[in-house]
Amino acid sequence: MPSAKPRLLLVTDLAYEARGRRYCDEDIALASRLREDFDTALCHPLDAAALTDSFDAVLIRNSGPVLHHQAAFDAFRAQALASGTRVYNQLTGGADMAGKQYLVDFTAQGHPVIPTVDRLTDLEKLPDTAEYVIKPKQGADSIGLKILTRAELPEHVGAGDTFLVQPRIDFTYEVSFYFIDDTFQYALHAPHPDKRWVLEPYTPASADLVFAQRFIDWNTVTHGIQRVDACRTRSGELLLVELEDLNPYLSLDLVPRERRDAFLTNLKASLHKLLAG
Repeated sequence: MPSAKPRLLLVTDLAYEARGRRYCDEDIALASRLREDFDTALCHPLDAAALTDSFDAVLIRNSGPVLHHQAAFDAFRAQALASGTRVYNQLTGGADMAGKQYLVDFTAQGHPVIPTVDRLTDLEKLPDTAEYVIKPKQGADSIGLKILTRAELPEHVGAGDTFLVQPRIDFTYEVSFYFIDDTFQYALHAPHPDKRWVLEPYTPASADLVFAQRFIDWNTVTHGIQRVDACRTRSGELLLVELEDLNPYLSLDLVPRERRDAFLTNLKASLHKLLAG
């Protein structure tokens, strides 16, 4: 007997070993809840393009850094946009989904972001610092990140604009704000700067939410999960670290049960809204 539930393809890489995170556990648990509302199947990102046509919507979750399967993702994206496939997150994001150029642009526009340039000739635009952080503009998951002195930069950063350069910030903690569509859901913070994924629940102040919401409002994702990552400086201000708008890890196992259940209910409602659109 045919099912009356919509068919949902959850794209994930259960075998990917992420530092400090259990991708497989999160997506297995997520799938069990999604099955309450959807006929749900899991597939590896390399298989997504071949399977998409058999489903009503595609949910991209913990599929690992796209750079590990860039050609397959590009083919999937092109196919999905051409065929009008319902994809969650929406594939028009302007933040990490499109690379990290937005950090350079935000710096130039005066937004509260870790100061960022992509050319050595622009170093004078950054605060004076003993050490710099460099990372690939198309990078993810700290791949290619290095901490260097000013004298070491020319050896690692060429004349082009493929790397980002930032001052190494002395911060007190990192905090992440999680959104479904444009609505705040919960926040977690890492109280120890050297332990990024040792997270605890965080109750944001109203000013914190205003900070996070400005970046959600800027982006072009109207349906999807986004995570605003920020650091708290010694002077007390928040600075944007990144806006993850493709497949942000959710750390759901660290979220209090009531808030976690509300998040999952809201996620299912958002997916139903996408399917009805």
